[in-house]
Amino acid sequence: MDFEDVLRKRRMVRSYDPDRPVAPEIVDKIVKHGLRAPSAGFSQGWGFLVLTEQKDRDLYWSSTTEGDLGDAAADEAWKGDWLTRMRTAPVIIVCFSNKSVYLDRYAQADKGWTDRSEEHWPVPYWDIDTGFAALLMHLSAVNEELGSCFFGVPVPKVPAVKEAFGVPDEYTPIGTLTVGYRATDKRSPSLKRGHRPVEDVVHHGRWA
Repeated sequence: MDFEDVLRKRRMVRSYDPDRPVAPEIVDKIVKHGLRAPSAGFSQGWGFLVLTEQKDRDLYWSSTTEGDLGDAAADEAWKGDWLTRMRTAPVIIVCFSNKSVYLDRYAQADKGWTDRSEEHWPVPYWDIDTGFAALLMHLSAVNEELGSCFFGVPVPKVPAVKEAFGVPDEYTPIGTLTVGYRATDKRSPSLKRGHRPVEDVVHHGRWA
């Protein structure tokens, strides 16, 4: 697919055909494309949990949605119709960042921040770089004529997810991708807001 077509067709898809599994070789391709993402100092401080077996996907959803999430209104929104549709996705990829890999890398001789202080970092590049990787996977799925959606793990449920899948303490989930063949989807009501005008967000030479 032409790259412009990939960008044009990119959507956050929340409805999937449960009767069409994604071939393992396509899943592998999508994940490996994510590993081509840039990372500060080539630290590659990320990890990806790929769930394709039904029992593993069921465990993910039960770990992230069952019980109290901390707020009644948030619980209701999180467990709404969109979640019922998302659960039909045949592939789940949970994206984790590892801050310690970056702190260790930049304490090496060619970088020299031997104190490993986070104050050197204007933003958490470990999360940003993992987000880059997630976006490459998301776009790769579109290129394979698949649908995909990126969404967060509820904060109160992070310990349960890590425990359920044996994730080491130093890894933090920055979000999850669902992947699969599209079913009839619902247009997000948020899209009614439209794109912000280019002149409001792009500034050439000076901000004003």
